[in-house]
Amino acid sequence: MKALILAAILPAAALASDRAGDLPPPLDPADFDTAPQAELRLGQLLFYDPILSGSRTVSCATCHHPTLATGDGVALGIGDGGLGLGPERRIDPENPPEQRIPRNAPPLFNLGHRSIHTLFADGRIEQDDTRPSGLRTPLEDDMVAGFDGILSAQTMFPVLSPDEMAGHYAENDIARAVRQGFITGEAGAWDLISQRIESIPAYARMFAEVYPDIAGGRSIAFTDISNAIAAFVAFEWRADDSAFDRHLRGEAALTGAAAEGLDLFYGAAGCATCHSGPLLSDQDFHAMGEPQLGPGKAARFETHQRDTGRIRVTGRAEDAYAFRTPMLRNVTETGPWGHAGAHDDLRDFLRFHADPAAGLVDFDDRITLPAADHFNGDWVVMDTPEERAAIAAAVTTAPVRLSDPQVDALLAFLESLEDRQSLNGRLGVPGTVPSGLPVD
Repeated sequence: MKALILAAILPAAALASDRAGDLPPPLDPADFDTAPQAELRLGQLLFYDPILSGSRTVSCATCHHPTLATGDGVALGIGDGGLGLGPERRIDPENPPEQRIPRNAPPLFNLGHRSIHTLFADGRIEQDDTRPSGLRTPLEDDMVAGFDGILSAQTMFPVLSPDEMAGHYAENDIARAVRQGFITGEAGAWDLISQRIESIPAYARMFAEVYPDIAGGRSIAFTDISNAIAAFVAFEWRADDSAFDRHLRGEAALTGAAAEGLDLFYGAAGCATCHSGPLLSDQDFHAMGEPQLGPGKAARFETHQRDTGRIRVTGRAEDAYAFRTPMLRNVTETGPWGHAGAHDDLRDFLRFHADPAAGLVDFDDRITLPAADHFNGDWVVMDTPEERAAIAAAVTTAPVRLSDPQVDALLAFLESLEDRQSLNGRLGVPGTVPSGLPVD
């Protein structure tokens, strides 16, 4: 949120003007692709099937579960090497992980919208029509064609992450391939996963039903798996029927505190400067002073624990500590908040977000992390004055002064972004999956 002195001198009631001209257009149903029911069902099974992970223990749903608002309910999760789900997840003593997943699990709502051109907190996957694949990704020229879109490509990068799904070093065939840099092509990590799927008769039959050229004899490709999962995610967690959406469509106007919060959001509080457009995100990157905890993001030859965000993709100094503006449908349910999940109270997060420099000075609310005894140094960045100062120095937005009633109003508006159908899901969690492995 960006500063406007008006917020400091006018009470919330005085800000309740008609801002219809400032509001975005409603989400257009035509901007959401649809897929055949058979493809959606296939994607659903793959999403919940641990067969895609190196050690066959982690599914997409492990970190993106519908009972936890498509997240995992913790600041920084445990992928490969964990047991259980959400806040109850614990270390597997037979296969302990090396570190936590470095960033908070992002929610999955509205990821199928056609306007989305950038994904991940640092934007390391972007649409790029100049490349054969249509995408710019960390694989650079090795990126294969065949992904239906950016969501499909994003969906399958977690299977390459040692911390998330692949596993570490030589503990399984996928981990070995990733460690050696074999991702695409024959015997690469993606090919090995595809072979696993093709060897399961039920999956082979379903893929042949969904994709006619597979029925004609083509082998199942990794992009087929990814496309099916993306189709399911886009359908299952489409969120366009909140009270705010009905307000935009002229069906039922927001009233009371929610209306006051809307006026603040699109007015004096400056939230809509970044949380703009129908998706409530400019899909750009901003340094908002978010606290850093956990292992951070570092190359193998680096020893630090900081996460400098967008600069790791662009190399530009002005992108230091900048992260992608998140979309806000169902935000009240998707905590902890922040790229590292440093806030477990949305009210406190709003106050911090309004004045990050001051928030960093005062920040000492140490969120509870799972398996805290297993990992060392979760708070080393925040305990180092120079590191904390570097995060604060990157902030470019001026502070916003919010009164308690204004925070109440903003919270009421954020509650109006809740879409119950998307939170509940449409197809739900399958009882079993074709691999026969346990379903989270």
